[in-house]
Amino acid sequence: MQVRVGCCGFPVNRREYFRHFLVVEIQQSFYQPPRVETARRWREEAPPAAEFTLKAWQLITHEAASPTYRRLRRPLSAAERRQVGAFRPTPPVLQAWEATRELAQALNARVVVFQCPASFTPTPEHLTNIRTFFQQIRRDGLLLAWEPRGPWPREEVLALCEELNLLPVADPLATPPYPGPLAYFRLHGRGGYRYRYTEEDLAELARLLRDREEAYVMFNNLGMWEDAHRFARLVLGE
Repeated sequence: MQVRVGCCGFPVNRREYFRHFLVVEIQQSFYQPPRVETARRWREEAPPAAEFTLKAWQLITHEAASPTYRRLRRPLSAAERRQVGAFRPTPPVLQAWEATRELAQALNARVVVFQCPASFTPTPEHLTNIRTFFQQIRRDGLLLAWEPRGPWPREEVLALCEELNLLPVADPLATPPYPGPLAYFRLHGRGGYRYRYTEEDLAELARLLRDREEAYVMFNNLGMWEDAHRFARLVLGE
């Protein structure tokens, strides 16, 4: 089994980070993607064995009312606000994917994560949108991973992922992980971002990796740096 342990974002400077971990999930791409030139520099400065994953730009997944839009460099126009989010088949959403895809290319990334808000529920409109989006976009060989956060029936998530060739993402200590040889886990903290994982939590997480061929275990809590180190020592012995 190949286990990749890392953090969602850089809790320390990049040079120090890559002295300890060889995978990182870029968060800036969700709020406001960096310039392609900046991403190329990150790739060049990282060790050759380092891997980047990234979150897709929020214009694809989140409605304009989301407070995360405060971090956009350019405020959206009234017309754009009506068109973004929820995988709508609109020019702003498709342009946001192109920006995400170009960034993934610059980073030589393998995985792009689409994290949805809890408001993205399995309504007929949302189902049509997500199908249309993933059926028409250019993938360039990328592994596209989907993290639903709303009240989605487990069977519906699995069926959609199979239909659309998506990797289902979950926080396995909050939601039963989805089956398959490859797992992408995002650890958000039990009960919230400030949570620090116990030794029992990490042992449970390690047990959930059994029978997997490959896994990404990405910590996204306040103590991510320390917790990722502790988990890496547990499963990798380093």
